[in-house]
Amino acid sequence: MFESLTDKLSNAMRNLRGTAKLSEENMGEALKEVRAALLSADVHFKVAREFIETVKEKCLGEEVLKTVSPGQQIIKIINDELVSLLGEGDTELSSKKPLKIMMVGLQGGGKTTTSAKIAKFLKKEGYNPMLVACDVYRPAAIDQLEAVGAQIDVPVYADRSTPDVPKIGESALKRALGEGRDLIIFDTAGRLQIDEPLIDEIKELKRRIQPDEVILVADGAIGQEAVNVAKAFNEAVQLTGIAMTKLDGDARGGAALSMKQITGVPIKFAGTGEKLEDFDLFHPDRMASRILGMGDVVSLVEKAQEQIDEKEAEKMASRMMAADFNFEDMLNQFRQVKKLGSMQSIMGMMPGMSGMKMDGKAENQMKQSEAIILSMTFKERRAPNVLNASRRNRIAKGSGVKISQVNQLIKQHMQMKKMMKKLNGGGKMKKMMKQMKAQGMDPSQMPQMPGGGGGDLGGGLGGFKGKLPF
Repeated sequence: MFESLTDKLSNAMRNLRGTAKLSEENMGEALKEVRAALLSADVHFKVAREFIETVKEKCLGEEVLKTVSPGQQIIKIINDELVSLLGEGDTELSSKKPLKIMMVGLQGGGKTTTSAKIAKFLKKEGYNPMLVACDVYRPAAIDQLEAVGAQIDVPVYADRSTPDVPKIGESALKRALGEGRDLIIFDTAGRLQIDEPLIDEIKELKRRIQPDEVILVADGAIGQEAVNVAKAFNEAVQLTGIAMTKLDGDARGGAALSMKQITGVPIKFAGTGEKLEDFDLFHPDRMASRILGMGDVVSLVEKAQEQIDEKEAEKMASRMMAADFNFEDMLNQFRQVKKLGSMQSIMGMMPGMSGMKMDGKAENQMKQSEAIILSMTFKERRAPNVLNASRRNRIAKGSGVKISQVNQLIKQHMQMKKMMKKLNGGGKMKKMMKQMKAQGMDPSQMPQMPGGGGGDLGGGLGGFKGKLPF
């Protein structure tokens, strides 16, 4: 979402890094670029102005002027102010049990899906959830909630016999408490725009169920209008948090940067995809780091630890160290990476690579490579040296690709194996893994990119040529 802002801020940062001495002139020029970047990303003009004034005030302090590297100090100040802008402080949910969450927002923002995502997320934390269908207006809204509830094995309370939403909420709460549920999520109705009946309905629902959290689901693609929506809902029902959705899209992202500052309500959740697992707590410091192109390795490792089987990862690491890397291993590697999310989201978490554009070819190429490997026999996957011309021709027909594409994947595999052998021969890989362990990282949990480790990604990942950082 923040690619354009990241690119423009990176250019401004690049000009600052080499600054040997700060002056109002060179600092003013750089901050002008930062302000233009914020405005072009749809950040509210008042927020952009206040941000620049705060940064400038801190940069002119005596402590900064005496520092060894003034350029780096400005970058640190900009990073700190971005963290503050995005919601420095407590973004945690209430610890009350039972925890009652009321979801509000406009139609199409993703309330129903986000309700299920929160239920799934907190279920892993030990909660016993129930979803409540309070949208009695949108066609198939109840059906949708029941469908996503079934996917995550969470019961849904629905009453199709009445349009009385506050009454539905009361009845659902009584049922949930009677069943010993300690998390009740109320999925309310939305409109194409804020109107009086909608506000009156959620006000009355709130009065009757007394929620601990009122979460606004805000579409990250809505732009500056999202700020007005947040203000209106906050004035009506006193929001306790915001869940930003579609952060994996190509919107400019200004809403996320403006919301907390304008409303004083923290962003608590971030939706990064359509799947129910594409969801996480919002970390302002990590998001600021990603916006400035510094990546977010912490989130990447956390995601890897959650999604990747530790024993399988250790086994893979051992085989790679022994340079015994076959197509079975490559297939497992593809599947591990797919668990982490889209290639674009992975690149956004990697330092220096957040500005890289992935146009969807990477995922398609990965699927194609997976199809080629699945068209091989067990023997061919384990012993690639048996892949003669007739076998390659059969594999190409079986996977629906050209024989040149089969040859390309085999070549990529050979390059990876050769690279592993070279690294292991000089003990470089063992040394690298020891260094990672010394720094508190678990090498077996670091996600391995298909074709990675310094190889050429051109064949395997949609035409990107470059060196990977691991």
